[in-house]
Amino acid sequence: MEYTHLGRTGVSVSRLCLGTMNFGPLTSEPDSFAIMDKALDLGINFFDTANVYGWKQGEGITEQILGRWFAQGGNRRERVVLATKVYNRMSDGPNGRGLSALHIKQGVEGSLRRLKTDYIDLYQMHHVDRSVPWEEIWQAMERLVQEGKVLYVGSSNFAAWHITLANCVAQSRHFMGLVSEQSKYNLNTRSIELEVIPACRALGVGIIPYSPLDGGLLGGALQKATEGRRANENQQKAVERNRSKLESYESFCKQMGQQPADVALAWLLHNPAITAPIIGPRTMEQLTGSLPAVELKLSAEQLKKLDEIWPGPGGTAPEAYAW
Repeated sequence: MEYTHLGRTGVSVSRLCLGTMNFGPLTSEPDSFAIMDKALDLGINFFDTANVYGWKQGEGITEQILGRWFAQGGNRRERVVLATKVYNRMSDGPNGRGLSALHIKQGVEGSLRRLKTDYIDLYQMHHVDRSVPWEEIWQAMERLVQEGKVLYVGSSNFAAWHITLANCVAQSRHFMGLVSEQSKYNLNTRSIELEVIPACRALGVGIIPYSPLDGGLLGGALQKATEGRRANENQQKAVERNRSKLESYESFCKQMGQQPADVALAWLLHNPAITAPIIGPRTMEQLTGSLPAVELKLSAEQLKKLDEIWPGPGGTAPEAYAW
């Protein structure tokens, strides 16, 4: 496994991040435990979760699974750089969601309890909250850092101007601010190349792509069109919308002698702005199947061909759309 710094921090994380969203809803607790143990054995030390995963309001089912895994000992907690999130609804009432200081405090206390730990390495805002001033958000986060409950703060689904404004306000308060941004990014979804990636690179904010295979579309969807998630109606529609691109892509991967999923992950890892794509395995086979991507090096010609198949927005703003 290869490692890199998380944004401009000094902490080292694996180039693949273990996403846990399937733990509970789709993957049993014993299987989730086995996947996490194997991930550590493979050198994956970066785990991502969220208080809403498990999708039963207020229960934090996935966090509870991680907490029981940590409780087994064996230095599991100490070996993991743990990321979770706050924003989405966890209780009824007007303060049950968002980024108010009240909800942030309630959120972190709930996550710490479920995760059976006394600190969170990376506490991420799951979405921007336009109704809360940054002074309030940073005051709440600063308190958590002072108390040792949170080490670093990250964002998710933020626009470039949100990231820039957030870090400008943090700097004025002599606070480190955002060190990472979790965005949807893959060969088929490249809009963050316009402004989010340039902003993050300028500010030392590491990017953690989620949905690196675009829900399985880039993982050999034509080859496996009748299996698992690829068989559902929405995925079938996505396949039909992108059929010509997928035919070219899967043919090109075959010429390379590589699996489509490995090429999609390797493409992300070639971008110097990327910290670690999130892999969200449902099974042990899916976990171990992601590893070859770390060692797969794409040539300039191969990268150019992938850009031809999956064209991005044309570069960074404003040159992508203006002279």
